[in-house]
Amino acid sequence: MKINGKRTSILLFSACLLIAAIAAIWIGVDRMDKGTADAPVVYNGHGGTFKNTLAEMDTPDPSVVYKDGYYYMTFTHNGADVMVMKSRTLDFRQARSETVWYPPADTAYSANLWAPEIQYIQGKWYIYFAADDGANENHRMYVLEADTEDPMGSYTFRGQVKDETNKWAIDGLAMEHEGKLYFVWSGWDDDVNVQQNTYIAPMSDPLTISGSRVLLNEPTLDWEQAGGPPYINEGQSILKKDGRLFIVYSGAGSWTPFYSLGLLALEPGTDPLVAANWKKSEQPLLQMDEEAGVFGPGHNSFVASPDGTEDWIVYHATSGIDDGWNNRKARAQRVSWNADGMPEFGKPLSLDTAIAAPAGAGVIKAEHAKKAGERLEFDGIPATVDTEVPVLIHYRNTSGDSLSADLTVNGEKAAAAVELAPTKSERIGYAYARAALTQSNNNVISLPAELAGVTIEAIEIPRYEAENAQAVGRAEATENPFASGWGVAKLAPSGESEGAGEGADNSDRNNGDPKSASTADAVKFTNIAVPEKRDYTLRIAVSNAGEQSASLKVTIDDGKAQTVEVKPTGRNEFVPVDVTTSLKAGVHAIKLEAVTGKLSIDYIDITG
Repeated sequence: MKINGKRTSILLFSACLLIAAIAAIWIGVDRMDKGTADAPVVYNGHGGTFKNTLAEMDTPDPSVVYKDGYYYMTFTHNGADVMVMKSRTLDFRQARSETVWYPPADTAYSANLWAPEIQYIQGKWYIYFAADDGANENHRMYVLEADTEDPMGSYTFRGQVKDETNKWAIDGLAMEHEGKLYFVWSGWDDDVNVQQNTYIAPMSDPLTISGSRVLLNEPTLDWEQAGGPPYINEGQSILKKDGRLFIVYSGAGSWTPFYSLGLLALEPGTDPLVAANWKKSEQPLLQMDEEAGVFGPGHNSFVASPDGTEDWIVYHATSGIDDGWNNRKARAQRVSWNADGMPEFGKPLSLDTAIAAPAGAGVIKAEHAKKAGERLEFDGIPATVDTEVPVLIHYRNTSGDSLSADLTVNGEKAAAAVELAPTKSERIGYAYARAALTQSNNNVISLPAELAGVTIEAIEIPRYEAENAQAVGRAEATENPFASGWGVAKLAPSGESEGAGEGADNSDRNNGDPKSASTADAVKFTNIAVPEKRDYTLRIAVSNAGEQSASLKVTIDDGKAQTVEVKPTGRNEFVPVDVTTSLKAGVHAIKLEAVTGKLSIDYIDITG
């Protein structure tokens, strides 16, 4: 009896524990489902996707820096001057640009300006570049120093950056490591163009090499020698992670599709001026991919995501195997890291691939806004057409009352004030508004800088361009000058291409098999993030140039779906179609399919 009683007690105790555990799990799930009602939500921006290339114009040898809410890019600009571009995101298609320096005539550095490298070093902006007098054998490295804290402003020419040999030199940049400064570049051993090597030398300051050059690497591997002679090591860039230091360089002829990226890794804790301390990877980390249509990927730089948690590589490549030095445009993709702490770049991504935006992209922090009297001005907001966009405001309101804030765009007050509900325990609140932008690369949105109990933390524009979403099946992204962004996504009913009925043959895009009516052609918007659980309005801008109404199917997270009517519109006329849905805090995917009719999708806006 005692034994049975003990067993009964144990069973009862175990059952109680099980019930308690189930209840705890149920309560936990219930609280997660309630979103921000009981706990703060970790929110890092509205996300979205982009596609390569980063700019419409040729942008070979891209050098990119992120600072104070902006990306800055410079590149070889026809070899004639130094241009800098400025963008709120890594997409430079709508960026502002300034030619910050022209060389004087008839000097040793008046011609063939190559690969400018923009860097922020010891509190100042510098641009290193190679130039000559018209003869390639006279290429040497030079440096500009910014006159102000604005990298888009004026620069002063500070002379040649040279070591004691004063040999041919290109593609130089400064490297900071453990409190010391170094210069890394591509150079010749002698005065004959046989091969380009990787060199390093110490610097006493950003303008001055202070010691002898050290040969770090020669192009000895088969892949480095492709297209030669001359054999190539050039386009050096610096990558750091968890105390490790790497030099990534370009090998093979830049005029060939074989141009690729190699790696030198410094042994931890060793002197970078000792060549033996660097370990060379035998195989390239990034090379051409004929299937993806990417050729000659090389001459890169690295840049962190806006929140600092990710590393991104920006490189140039072409779309044709015979392009040579033509059509070299900047592209980007995320760097991953293996268990040994080594970088991995993967394969170069095709122009059709939707790439998740860098972490924190699109969030314009108040600390990066301009203080103009009693208002905060968030500038650099681009629009390719006149358009009304959603504005998501991050704020704190500890006043205990709902307060109204006037929002202005380019000095004009918005139609309605923004209601800022009180927030609890210093948590971030989120409020939505709409703003009318004009066709410009520098719209300015402003909010009160001082409102009793209210602190504006950031704003963002939660618009998702359809041309940057992932096209599925025969759906495709095309350029359109009447659309927001750079284009639209075209949809036709499943099994019917955009050119159906006009002799179009789409078998090549489907491995020789024409699409069946059962296969869904769609555009899929991924990496869509919302800050809290609530009802949201999806405003879909769509054009229906047909004579009959069409049907558009909207699917959320491959689950719940709605079908909406799209009435006929004018050609290149995009009208809003609103869909209301409940979304939990976090990341979502939205898929659009044409059930009937041919449709062009411009964008999706999300408001709460």
